[in-house]
Amino acid sequence: MIDWLRGASARKALDPEIDLGGTRVPIVLKRLRSARRLTLRLAPDGSEVRITMPAWAEGREAIAFAHSREQWLAQQLAKLPPRTAPAPGGEVRYRGRMLRLDWAARHPRRPAMIEDALRIGGPESGLEARLKRWLEAEALALAEADMRDYCAVAGLDPVPIGLTRAQRRWGSCSDKSRIRINWRLVQAPDFVRRSVVAHEVAHLVHFDHSPAFHALLARIFEGEIAAADLWLKEHGRGLYASFG
Repeated sequence: MIDWLRGASARKALDPEIDLGGTRVPIVLKRLRSARRLTLRLAPDGSEVRITMPAWAEGREAIAFAHSREQWLAQQLAKLPPRTAPAPGGEVRYRGRMLRLDWAARHPRRPAMIEDALRIGGPESGLEARLKRWLEAEALALAEADMRDYCAVAGLDPVPIGLTRAQRRWGSCSDKSRIRINWRLVQAPDFVRRSVVAHEVAHLVHFDHSPAFHALLARIFEGEIAAADLWLKEHGRGLYASFG
């Protein structure tokens, strides 16, 4: 449950927004029964400051904690890559590669890869939306194929899979019956996307992060989970630099 400051006096005393180098950013609090301490992070796209807090913690204390880390948060915001909308002659990231955006109104509207370029036509005004729809379709097709691969190795029946635009998680598994994958992973190298899908397939069997879960994940995933996790840690925020 999202928890803002409680009571009018608390709202006056502590602002649920924070100024980070001239940018006003909202502070969002989320209570988790499993949380043992306050955890502070900046959203991957810099749109909000997020605090995970134990059930017993008070909202005003969490807000004060965020304000006490203002300098660190401002440094994290400054590290984010600048927002760059796709433009003719620019580049678009796809499966770990940078493709030159070859746009001309006379080209077919449906994107097509030609060597190191992505050819696309139609009105320039709708270019970003068409590219995003194509990337999402590619993301779903790739993730479905990944899921079938790992379900087969794990001896499971395939399950429905969908896309998410979440800013906090790369993947999720709900009630051991459905998997959702962040569409932006289509921009990452294949081994990174596949590691996330394998992770969620393992959750179909073990809905936790127990030793049994990690053993299954290590068995079904063909690569090194640590390498994929490191890639996301170092480059994951860059996947939010393009497309709103």
